[in-house]
Amino acid sequence: MKLSARNQLPGKVKAIDEGVVTAEVVIALDGGGELVAVITKKSVENLGLAVGKKVYAVVKSTEVMVAID
Repeated sequence: MKLSARNQLPGKVKAIDEGVVTAEVVIALDGGGELVAVITKKSVENLGLAVGKKVYAVVKSTEVMVAID
């Protein structure tokens, strides 16, 4: 599958915390660090997500905010 989004970060699912409607999916990125995505429980099911599964975090945004202390 090809996507127009340039920010495709490979990693593995580290944890899935399911709520009533949504789930937090923690992704351990191949380059280090972690990213947390909030998606629907149905999407978790449809994608067959499970701890250890290889995934890509795809970021498509028109705005990124940066803050300092």
